[in-house]
Amino acid sequence: MRILGIEGTAWAASASVFETPDPAQVTDDDHVFIETDAYAPDSGGIHPREAAEHMGEAIPTVVKTAIKHAHERAGAGGTNGSGENSAPIDAVAFARGPGLGPCLRIVATAARAVAQRFDVPLVGVNHMVAHLEVGRHRSGFDSPVCLNASGANAHILGYRNGRYRVLGETMDTGVGNAIDKFTRHIGWSHPGGPKVEQHAKDGEYHELPYVVKGMDFSFSGIMSAAKQAVDDGVPVEDVCRGMEETIFAMLTEVSERALSLTGADELVLGGGVGQNDRLQRMLGEMCEQRGAKFYAPEHRFLRDNAGMIAMLGAKMYAAGDTIPIEDSRIDSNFRPDEVAVTWRGAEESVDRHRTADDEVQGAEATVRFDGDRVIKERVPRSYRHPTLDERLRTERTRQEARLTSEARRNGVPTPLVRDVDPQKSRLVFQRVGDADLRECLSEARVADVGRWLARIHDAGFVHGDPTTRNVRVGSRGDRADRTFLIDFGLGYYTRETEDHAMDLHVLAQSLAGTADDPEALLSAAEDAYRTESDHADAVFASLDDIEGRGRYQ
Repeated sequence: MRILGIEGTAWAASASVFETPDPAQVTDDDHVFIETDAYAPDSGGIHPREAAEHMGEAIPTVVKTAIKHAHERAGAGGTNGSGENSAPIDAVAFARGPGLGPCLRIVATAARAVAQRFDVPLVGVNHMVAHLEVGRHRSGFDSPVCLNASGANAHILGYRNGRYRVLGETMDTGVGNAIDKFTRHIGWSHPGGPKVEQHAKDGEYHELPYVVKGMDFSFSGIMSAAKQAVDDGVPVEDVCRGMEETIFAMLTEVSERALSLTGADELVLGGGVGQNDRLQRMLGEMCEQRGAKFYAPEHRFLRDNAGMIAMLGAKMYAAGDTIPIEDSRIDSNFRPDEVAVTWRGAEESVDRHRTADDEVQGAEATVRFDGDRVIKERVPRSYRHPTLDERLRTERTRQEARLTSEARRNGVPTPLVRDVDPQKSRLVFQRVGDADLRECLSEARVADVGRWLARIHDAGFVHGDPTTRNVRVGSRGDRADRTFLIDFGLGYYTRETEDHAMDLHVLAQSLAGTADDPEALLSAAEDAYRTESDHADAVFASLDDIEGRGRYQ
């Protein structure tokens, strides 16, 4: 099988030829040819008009080069015959979105023309799914958690029930765009990531805001603080070091939270920001610390490239997932969770149910059961800068003890706090329940979670991480269906409706990653929340705003 891939979502005009005897796995006979002509603005960031002009000039050239290479491969003994008039390819795959509309339209037009010229099928590929599928394909992993860290995007994804589910994502801007906003502020040209990486090597750690909400995250506050720090005279090398240590620690933490939620033990990285050595080392250390496997593709498959488009195109073509030319319109806001994943089995899933032992390794802590006590210790995370790590562990330990007791005073079932040692980041709780909610999901139990969240929100604080792993369910006597909220370490005091809505957003994402019928369960939680809360209308209006934000601007 030989597939021509065409990529051009933003800055990289790229064409590729992917040849394989088996698109389902990596073989010694796989062959990948990539020809790329990158758009490099003279100053500032990517300008959509200039990017489109570059695509218009470069796409025909890179596609012509790739087709010539395909003819050479076919003439050397490939399955498609030889000669200029024969079809050297089996199909044409192109990036349908997300990306800049003018660029995508040029790519789609070229793909349609080539498909018609050779009378072969057309395959429309989601650019972000291609980023993660190239890592899954080349790693040989079964069903990993996937971190996409690219210019306009940042997601944590996992496959379940026929789609890639978004377990966490940026709440404002993509990670690469965030870094580029900072570098434009100080006069550096695009791309800013490699310049920040180089300067960070000579800098000292400078503290910046750290914003993680469940498995979601935000970069806008970090960028504002970084710009202000430079304006105030902090050496740019120190600010760059602080940015790397903060942003990449956030991405690593939410990746670990996704591994903990799903029970998965494999992580793959995708996206151009993934070329950063510090990010790769953080993710590798985190996975090593928790006994998981980590894979980062070689750089040419991390940055925008047509090779990943052709690889995923081969899988889709083999599954019969092609599109007629009249249905091949582009989608500049094409989310990865909108893609029907036809090339993977319905029985596959990122969710790996595991029965808890006497000791459980969570996202940031080790939990040990000792009779009627639970001993929780936030162990140091070697991937984080020591100053940042100590601050987070101490602050979260104090906050967890405070908010667990505060929730109990407001009528929410929580464990009793029996001992707190912030210096050792150690807590001792009463043991409650016999299982996590994810092990025994039901509408009644999830409705309880909605009810408890409404109560703490009306009391003026949030949980911060209400996933199906952070709810315990009883199973004895009259407590058979009682639910307990645990793990308030990411919680904080706030009256802001968006903060309250974020709790519901995190709950929805965790249900999508661990439940067979997440819609019905979430509906039960939302109905209970509306019944219990004094300000439900404002919270749900804010939730609609959160879920409707464009992530690709």
